[in-house]
Amino acid sequence: MNNFITPATKAVQKCLQNYAVFQGRASRSEFWYFLIFFLAGINILNLISDALGSIFNLAFLLPLLGVGVRRMHDRNKAGWYVLIPLFNIYLLATPGDTGNNRFGGKAEKF
Repeated sequence: MNNFITPATKAVQKCLQNYAVFQGRASRSEFWYFLIFFLAGINILNLISDALGSIFNLAFLLPLLGVGVRRMHDRNKAGWYVLIPLFNIYLLATPGDTGNNRFGGKAEKF
């Protein structure tokens, strides 16, 4: 269990440190761990109160967009691809470039 929590915690912590950073690259694991954290937080807080869920959603929407844009950069695509439904799911789920690309060095894996 500890092997799962440590990478997830590091990924969420990195996303929160890069709160509104739209430059650089993010690995698949960083994106998916943060998305799981985001969805779990909204669902848990919505069970308590809709207002708490809404506040959480607003507070963490910008870091979610930031990590999504950085994930697109890892695939060597412009960040605007996040706005294309269905196609962006394919891009978010596939491996990124193995070396450097126009958006920077290889993303850190968690």
